[in-house]
Amino acid sequence: MKLGHSSLRYSRLRGRFGIFWPVIIGSMVLCTIFILAIIFYMVVEGWAFWDSFYMTVITLSTVGFQEVQPLSVPGRIFTSALILTGVGSFAFMAGSVAQLLVEGKINEILGRRRVHKTIGKLSGHYIVCGYGRIGAIVSREITRDGHPLVVIENDPETLIKLEQQDILHVAGDATSDEVLLSAGLERASCLITALTQEASNVYVVLTARQLNPTITIISRADNEKHINRLERAGANRVVLPHTIGGVRMAQSALRPTVTSFLEIAVRGGIDLQMEELHISKDSTLVGKDLIESRIRQDYNIIIVAIQKSDGKMHFNPTPKYVIEAGDTLLAIGGQDNLTQVSEVL
Repeated sequence: MKLGHSSLRYSRLRGRFGIFWPVIIGSMVLCTIFILAIIFYMVVEGWAFWDSFYMTVITLSTVGFQEVQPLSVPGRIFTSALILTGVGSFAFMAGSVAQLLVEGKINEILGRRRVHKTIGKLSGHYIVCGYGRIGAIVSREITRDGHPLVVIENDPETLIKLEQQDILHVAGDATSDEVLLSAGLERASCLITALTQEASNVYVVLTARQLNPTITIISRADNEKHINRLERAGANRVVLPHTIGGVRMAQSALRPTVTSFLEIAVRGGIDLQMEELHISKDSTLVGKDLIESRIRQDYNIIIVAIQKSDGKMHFNPTPKYVIEAGDTLLAIGGQDNLTQVSEVL
């Protein structure tokens, strides 16, 4: 029973240290041999500690120096065995270290190839530049909604975090053309730049707009005076996190019930969600008014607003409002019903 317990502990230790296990074992063996050799020279040969230490070093390293002091016959036999053992241990250590380096490099290369291959298959995905406090929240919400996501980040510690969370990512500077393209920018539906440096956000927007003129770009800004600059660079929307946070806190204090309802509707806290329904030119709803569309009757969905293709918003549309191609219906309803309507559209 004890043997089984020891074997289990050994397996757990080996599993914990993984590819580092041979190096750890080799180091422990070398240290043990080193200590035993010093003790032997001190006890059997009667040498001082430093003479024993020096003799052990030159013997294990096989540098070929002369003996510190004349050796007895048992001492020469032990030294011969020490040389053979030392060479074998060093060879094992060198092989383990080489294997560690090679396996680590190969795993890194294979990991990058696997990620790039996966990204290469994506289409209509979202790209988030920067995985700081804002970028992490944005990524979480996109992933929670079931959309494919690629994060661009260059901070080593953050890259480790992304690897641990199994989030598709590209390591590099988001202002680089190559990095943006490697994230699948040409096939992406939306790019969100949440970098902390304002100049970097502007440059990312400019570059992304040139590489993909039709992509939707949403940029972070920390100052209202930078909104126009980012919009001129090509951003479709500019968001000020601090402003939104302040307004949200104020509304929570002034209108807590309304704020709670909107949060539930947007985040889907219950079987109720707010969603955008895009009307294409081939949709069967084009040319019909809201009553004829039977969205309310058949799917129990409420249309609270309609945005025209030119950006103009119609709130609380009348039942006789005629749906046109390019309209976006802002709907509230159950998730299953919203999914069914989306399939029909």
